[in-house]
Amino acid sequence: MGKLKLESTAFKHNGDMPKKYTCQGDEVNPPLKISGVPKKAKSLVLIMTDPDAPIPITVTHWVICHLDSKTKKIKENDPFKNAIIGKNMMRQNKYMGPCPPFGRKHRYVFKLYALDEKLNLDSRSGRRKVVKAMEGRIIEETEFIGLYRKMKDE
Repeated sequence: MGKLKLESTAFKHNGDMPKKYTCQGDEVNPPLKISGVPKKAKSLVLIMTDPDAPIPITVTHWVICHLDSKTKKIKENDPFKNAIIGKNMMRQNKYMGPCPPFGRKHRYVFKLYALDEKLNLDSRSGRRKVVKAMEGRIIEETEFIGLYRKMKDE
């Protein structure tokens, strides 16, 4: 097992995500910290999904490609000037905050991949295309999970 690590200063792994980062808040991406990137990595990819959605497809909330392998942090509401934001489930090039059905807690999985090359992708790329392009290119991967339950009173 490698040393690649992803964490946040806003919540702990398997901890509750603050409302600020959800559809009931400002819907901005949370701050993330990256460490332990392998020296031979040429780029990073970050994908956020909701595996608990009550539909038969993976709900993609966020796709970031071409992150520099020297990236140590992703700022809250980061503009990503040197990366490509791919398509989320709504076919938009942006972070889509957690928004599960009322009262049901969902897991939001932030998966970080260290790759041995910069992929030939652009802003039209969605999760499936990115995952296919990463085949055979992944040096190491890690994940960080946040939880969120939407409440009617909030």
